[in-house]
Amino acid sequence: MSPNDITKLAVTRPDFAAIAAWIPQGASVLDLGCGDGSLLRYLKETRAVRGYGVEISDLDIVSCIANGVNVIQNDLDSGLSDFEDGSFDFVMLSQTLQATRHTEPLIREMLRVGREGIVSFPNFGYWKNRLSILLGNMPVSRELPYQWYDTPNVHLCTLHDFETFCRDLNVTVLERRVMTGEREVGLLPNLLGSTAVYRFQRGI
Repeated sequence: MSPNDITKLAVTRPDFAAIAAWIPQGASVLDLGCGDGSLLRYLKETRAVRGYGVEISDLDIVSCIANGVNVIQNDLDSGLSDFEDGSFDFVMLSQTLQATRHTEPLIREMLRVGREGIVSFPNFGYWKNRLSILLGNMPVSRELPYQWYDTPNVHLCTLHDFETFCRDLNVTVLERRVMTGEREVGLLPNLLGSTAVYRFQRGI
């Protein structure tokens, strides 16, 4: 991956750069729902990480191999029983949380397999999404590109929803970054931020 390719990825997927900022050089990572392997390849180039992706799509498996990413074909909803406790430094779920059917057990499994978890997801509380609902339509955007009838998203949430979920699950949020495009949002993030990235661990 060329420096130009890395820059393009950071622009089109600003959550990649946010995730990379939390991961030390040489860390071991597991990327769940890794798609075409772009995030793992980005982290290999920028952080020299070691690890695997998990993906169910045949086409994405082929893309992962083309990207030089180690990938295992598996359905996330069936759990992570193939991995031992504490196998990885970080387990990541990038723009996939909203498409999982069994979210609570998956988060628990992430923190069994990894020392820390990282998730990124579109914030359904973003003001443009609220406006779409107010006008009588499901939102469609760069972060939520699907129509209501073909979307894979089954569990959309807001920042407040996710943080309440973490408290109920005894999960400690270590850091949070909220963005709209490449711009980080500090003021009223649940209203003004389109994408959220969280780093968390088991509660003490």
